[in-house]
Amino acid sequence: MKGIDALTDALLRYTDRQYTVPGFPVTDLGRLTGAEMVINEKTALEYALGDSLSGRRAAVIIKNVGVNACADPLLQAAAQGLIGGIVLVAGDDPDAAGSQTAQDSRYYGELAEIPVIEPDETTCYTSVEASLQASEQFSRVAMLRLTPAILDAEVRADIVPRQDRDGRLSSRTWTMNGRVTAAEELYRTMFAWSDESPLNRWDGEPLGAGPASGNSRVVTVHPLPSRAARMHTVNEFGRTFVRDHRGLLPPVPQNRPQALDDRGFYRTFCTNCPFKGMMDILRERDMLMICDAGCSVLGMTPPYELGVASYGMGASIAVAARSTNVALIGDYALLHSGLNALIDVYEKGLPLLCIIMKNNCTAMTGKQPAYDPVPYLSWTDPVICNAADVKTLEKELVVQDRPRTLIVEGICPEGCSHETVEC
Repeated sequence: MKGIDALTDALLRYTDRQYTVPGFPVTDLGRLTGAEMVINEKTALEYALGDSLSGRRAAVIIKNVGVNACADPLLQAAAQGLIGGIVLVAGDDPDAAGSQTAQDSRYYGELAEIPVIEPDETTCYTSVEASLQASEQFSRVAMLRLTPAILDAEVRADIVPRQDRDGRLSSRTWTMNGRVTAAEELYRTMFAWSDESPLNRWDGEPLGAGPASGNSRVVTVHPLPSRAARMHTVNEFGRTFVRDHRGLLPPVPQNRPQALDDRGFYRTFCTNCPFKGMMDILRERDMLMICDAGCSVLGMTPPYELGVASYGMGASIAVAARSTNVALIGDYALLHSGLNALIDVYEKGLPLLCIIMKNNCTAMTGKQPAYDPVPYLSWTDPVICNAADVKTLEKELVVQDRPRTLIVEGICPEGCSHETVEC
């Protein structure tokens, strides 16, 4: 049995949805799993995050340079959390046989503080299931690193039962500092997980990483098990990631996550914000949403508390399309990196209400001017209304069985800043 066939079967067994952007060496893996083609890697991961919020497991199958395109939601997810497991299948090309770089995706494990698993010939099935369980245990995306060496190898069918768990979203009672602190604590416990993983085997020198030859094998390549520090010779495909990370220590324990009550206040929309009327309607209808970066993230805080999650700039559209079906985004964030997702959603006819707050500026960073998104959205046949037009808002703030775009226009009042409310 070839590695690609085992991994195809494993992904179909252990995940509910699969997404792909083709590229060597994982083009055939995407094809064999029947993975849904997506406009870009960032949107694919955002769809997977939406599935996760809905309790589904998902796989995103992309090549190494594609990991760069989804770096923002990948890192944000560690602090924000998730529910169903997500495995990011990264196809690395160490010899640049079919790629413009020889990028080694394992370094994202350290940057994003995520578990990275690299299967060998005896652990293809168990590695996929273990990746998803780790994603749920540590409430972040897990990476499965694949190279041609494992895809082309003869492997063993080590089929294991599927065991879904639930991850967790970061608590709404935490500040952003609190969310990061809690995520860091989970990362610290990841080192013990790697130490105890049965995926690794120890039988003396040399140490092989993933499918690289060795009497001992390490499959949990980030964080590395502490036992790897005792090994002198390391064989691996790609850069010297394992060799250089032997002896990596977990972060020091942190204080308990900071809560809003500890800080003593929360922030909400400006007192005279033109969009508060719209938010009031959404609150009256209890319309749960995915919030974006910028002022839209305030939909997660009191008094509204409608935001289920926020995974960074431009992420709300695709995440919402697979979960709440309501996305709240600003005009700048839309053009920054949300437009591709909106194109994909419309091409697939997914039910989504995309609410764009058009205030012609980047309100959270000093009100720098933003481009007008209207000329670039004519193909969506958008409804455009003034934030004070309550009748239109009451009519249009509904989810239908197709994608819809609602542009709500308002001008930020001069001299105002987000209201600070004591807890």
